[in-house]
Amino acid sequence: MELHGIYVPLITPFEQDGSVAAGALERLAHSMLDQGAAGLVALGTTAEPATLDEDERRTVTEVCARVCRERGATLIVGAGGNDTRRSAEQLAGLTGADAALVTVPAFTRPGEAGVLAHFEYLAERSAVPLVVYHIPYRTGQALGTATLRRLLSLPGIAGVKYAVGGIDEGTVELLANGGTGVLGGDDTVFSPLLALGAAGGILASAHLATGRFTELVDLWRKGDAVPARELGHRLAALSGALFAGPNPTVIKGVLHARGVIPTPAVRLPLLAAEAAPVGRALELLAELDD
Repeated sequence: MELHGIYVPLITPFEQDGSVAAGALERLAHSMLDQGAAGLVALGTTAEPATLDEDERRTVTEVCARVCRERGATLIVGAGGNDTRRSAEQLAGLTGADAALVTVPAFTRPGEAGVLAHFEYLAERSAVPLVVYHIPYRTGQALGTATLRRLLSLPGIAGVKYAVGGIDEGTVELLANGGTGVLGGDDTVFSPLLALGAAGGILASAHLATGRFTELVDLWRKGDAVPARELGHRLAALSGALFAGPNPTVIKGVLHARGVIPTPAVRLPLLAAEAAPVGRALELLAELDD
């Protein structure tokens, strides 16, 4: 499968009683696709999956799968973990998804050879293609350009969510021969990643101003650098504001303030965002809307 454009890793909205707000989730999913998103990610880290029980995770996946089927959109589901064997069992039974987002094993630091072996094992057994989530400042495991290219060449690997915390020589090298399969995952540097050739992004910030993020992809794809740079800077400012607190606290605060979700609630160990960062994000969002 070929991945390009914007994929929104959906939050999990909660009702006043703390239960999953399935209706709000469904409306939010439709809204993201209405505004041009190529697809959705269910149970990514933005969805707080570690705090959801099995029934809640099933509800979230089923809602997103139903919307994507109705709309002909791509659904990626967060799956897997540090245990290769159990991850393979989970992926072998995965249904209702077009791909699975699987993080490089965190904390274990198995080395680059171990990461390759892990994903080779998973890709051979998964019911759907895999998107490797490379975020070394959370996992503790760095990967060089050669390893990333090797992962992208594996049968059953559809792409890499690339979130190394910025742009460095390795980023330039990775994208030098084209960005097929490379999806940006660091929201504030998404525009320069597109300029270097990335195919798209999996961006929590795209819950807001979704259409402007899709516009940014189109501008860089057409080579319209001047308006792309201007829009990219504005969206980077919005992303910075949305990540002023732990993800997805500010995003939920803004969505609630706009009447999109019933509460801004998150589950411990996260705490709801304070008013100041939510207010700043709302100001920047209003400027983009204008």
